[in-house]
Amino acid sequence: MSLVMAFIGRHGAVMGGDTREIITSGDRVATETLEHELYCGLVRTDEALHQRAGELGISLVVRDDKRKVTQRNGILVGEVSETVAGLTSKRRLYATTGEYVLADITHSTVRFTGKGKATNFVVLGNPVTREIANSCIRENAKNCTLHDAIKIIMLSMERSSKASASVSGMYDLIQTPVKVSLSEIIERDSRMER
Repeated sequence: MSLVMAFIGRHGAVMGGDTREIITSGDRVATETLEHELYCGLVRTDEALHQRAGELGISLVVRDDKRKVTQRNGILVGEVSETVAGLTSKRRLYATTGEYVLADITHSTVRFTGKGKATNFVVLGNPVTREIANSCIRENAKNCTLHDAIKIIMLSMERSSKASASVSGMYDLIQTPVKVSLSEIIERDSRMER
């Protein structure tokens, strides 16, 4: 789990997501130890990540090409995932101008966990990346425009990549000026997850 964040405004929505994917194999307890250290900001660099994985006897693949944010017919979709003991859980954010919906997905179960209206930031990630993003929002979001939100998302991605090896230095940034009903795409995604 790394960092996906969005700003839902009255005149548009923007979403950013890093491209890091970390795949581990090895002892479950050692893997959980590494994930805890990574997600709490104790492992800050790629070198430290590889070194700590070696110390714990974990095989590690780090890739920076995973697309975590996409646009489908004017709807921005962002997703973070985590695999523990072979079980993958996903947190998904759907956003359009003026509205967003959050969903948790485990196996074939889709559970909608939140929704909101315009002039909101939504942050998905691990504890350290969420705290960094929320700090950037607090520091810079007074009277926030869509242009300001883009700068805040970029700043959050840059700061997070320096504070945690769970976030890549590269990220995707997408936006939409349109207002689209979220219900159709959510219903379709719910059927596909079954």
